[in-house]
Amino acid sequence: MLSDTLVTNEVKDAAGAEIEFERMTTKDRSTEFFKKGELPGAEHRLQVSHQEVGSGINRRRRSRVGFSIISMGKDTLTPVTNSCYIVLDTPIGNQATYDDAKKVVANLLSFCATTGAATVVLFDCTGSGAKSLIEGSL
Repeated sequence: MLSDTLVTNEVKDAAGAEIEFERMTTKDRSTEFFKKGELPGAEHRLQVSHQEVGSGINRRRRSRVGFSIISMGKDTLTPVTNSCYIVLDTPIGNQATYDDAKKVVANLLSFCATTGAATVVLFDCTGSGAKSLIEGSL
């Protein structure tokens, strides 16, 4: 279970600085956090949710972790939203361990946060996958 306050390096910005989040709501299989000190109209949110479908060996869980931030567009009049999510769709009814789920999450995280033979996590979005997401490149 996530703590009600995320303060000890759980979330960082592009410069690698810690950002603190506080739990705002929890209902059913979802929860939402807000960034401490966010300004009204400039929401910075973390959402975590889970949904299960099917039964028996066909049972699946779809889990989503995501961030969104609202800021003013370049016209300085219209709010715009940027969102980024990781979704894990896993066959919980027909798998013995979470090993393969861990592998694909690790693959995604390393692809987004590193380059080539690098062993340092890049929070500045210069990792191969992050750069592709931001620039729209293939």
